[in-house]
Amino acid sequence: MKTYPFLIFFGLLLACGGPEPRKPVEVRSGSFMEESVARSRELLAREESLIREIIRQDSIHDYQSSAAGSWYYYHEKNDTATYTPKAGDLVTIRFDILSLNNDTIYRADEIGDLEYLVDKEDRDMLFPGLRSSVKMLKEAETATFLFPSSLAYGYPGDKARIGANIPLKSTITILEIQKQQDSVQN
Repeated sequence: MKTYPFLIFFGLLLACGGPEPRKPVEVRSGSFMEESVARSRELLAREESLIREIIRQDSIHDYQSSAAGSWYYYHEKNDTATYTPKAGDLVTIRFDILSLNNDTIYRADEIGDLEYLVDKEDRDMLFPGLRSSVKMLKEAETATFLFPSSLAYGYPGDKARIGANIPLKSTITILEIQKQQDSVQN
């Protein structure tokens, strides 16, 4: 009989113990992300070096750098226009896509004239660098842009003709800008 209360007391002691947390099966560190960032920085440095070499060898054109990280020069500049596209404007553009070695990937007539609602739509053909470049040009202006792969199609490419991490060149023309209603009122 004396063992019965002892067993109950011992059972209560065991039941009062909280659950112990499981140890993780796999310990993850930030090393993968750190390595990925380091590879991306190295790739960008190589591409920027290549672009600087192209610019150095091209004595004909006057290149400028953009805040977004691309380099460009004008073919046609419209000094009479003052308006550049803003978010929500409908812009008609014509452009081609080439490698930095001037190998044609997509011809302008193959792409056709595209209408693009600035910063309001995301089309596959309009890579990040092109979208930011459109906002720099005025109506009837044409410029050639050099983009590192991070501003082009990046790691995935376009899943058709452009592979992973390919820097690009594109000549962009703004054919027409239709201002959104808010821009017209301001």
